[in-house]
Amino acid sequence: MKLQNAKALVVGMEKSGRAAAAFLAAQGADVTTTDLNQHDTPGFRIQSEKLFDEAWDLIVPSPGVPLDVPGLERARALGVQVVGEVELAAPYLLGRTIAITGSNGKTTTTSMVGHILQSAGVAAQVGGNIGTPVIAMTATSHADQWNVLELSSFQLETVRTFRAHVGVCLNVTQNHLDRHHTFGNYAAAKGNLFRTQQAGDHAVLNADDETCRSFAALTAAETSWFSGNDIRDGLVWVNGSPLMALSDIPVPGRHNAENVMAAACIARIAGVSSGEIAAAVKTFKAVEHRLEFVTELNGVRFYNDSKATSVDAATKALDSFDGNLWVILGGNDKGSDDTTQRERLQRQAHAAVLIGSAAEKIAGQLAGAVKLIGAGTLDQAVHQAWKAAKPGDTVLLAPACASFDQFQSYEHRGLVFKELVGELSQRYGAKA
Repeated sequence: MKLQNAKALVVGMEKSGRAAAAFLAAQGADVTTTDLNQHDTPGFRIQSEKLFDEAWDLIVPSPGVPLDVPGLERARALGVQVVGEVELAAPYLLGRTIAITGSNGKTTTTSMVGHILQSAGVAAQVGGNIGTPVIAMTATSHADQWNVLELSSFQLETVRTFRAHVGVCLNVTQNHLDRHHTFGNYAAAKGNLFRTQQAGDHAVLNADDETCRSFAALTAAETSWFSGNDIRDGLVWVNGSPLMALSDIPVPGRHNAENVMAAACIARIAGVSSGEIAAAVKTFKAVEHRLEFVTELNGVRFYNDSKATSVDAATKALDSFDGNLWVILGGNDKGSDDTTQRERLQRQAHAAVLIGSAAEKIAGQLAGAVKLIGAGTLDQAVHQAWKAAKPGDTVLLAPACASFDQFQSYEHRGLVFKELVGELSQRYGAKA
């Protein structure tokens, strides 16, 4: 792909779009940037249908831009290269790559792998869907290091030649159906990660997940498996040997024990010993907005799982607690089925406190299973849950929805939640 003097259009001016535009400009491309909202990036023009019809050599849509936007479809039909940021980065990313995807747990697992490698003295940088965009990591990549990447389905649906030396899928459950339209399309995007692997590469897959198992047939890589069935007798087993005590894992939930298994498989491939892996896991700190303990006030504990943007992720969050929950649910609907939470909410929650544009739909699907409290906003949800909670209870933000109806991102939502919890001590005299 020749970039010098190429006429390039970058669509979407969030973090990865800005990074792609800067990279293209550094390679000598003639770059135009666009978004539905006004931005101050160089060469910016407000997004319009006519803009896509100009004579572009290359169009780079940001991960958040759907590929079925009419302008992109017309451009592809005319033979314009439409290339995602990860694919654009592929020829320029030095070193070996670990790419981690999945519906849930990929942020925690990616961060954990980076922590293990760095703790063991293995050169590694971490980025992708978290932290630094892949295209920006090219500048800091070296031949003797690992690039540890979290990759979403949005990023993977444009992959054609990008190669993961270690490709990982943790699980595939219903998510992003508002974008991919069908579960089959969503799963196929995840599967792209394994289609480009070569002999000598490694695939790490969840043996308990039907879709993950199917990916083994797509790849030329050697396959390693992990399974929740290998959590037994209070120990976490990996590749037939005990790795560590379940109680030594500092992040709660059975799903996080599975994340540890996947991370251990990956780290072993990268040359880290089991002892080094276990020691590093013990010092791992939970990712912000992922089952993050906020505080305890007057005996009521608060947890921020704003990153639980799917029903399956929220369900895993529920499974991390013994009960007595006040669960804050809602936000921007992603086309998921909330009825799958009915049984767990009935068993473990005092009530579901509903917020956002999806509140009415969620209420209809959960009716009769659990007490429902209509709060509307996160501010009201925090205060209503706090007033109802008793010592020993837990207020859990696990929305099962995207954040874009009321917030800029799940990070923004999580930060607001923590700020609101912090205000409780001032407003009500609560004590930590």
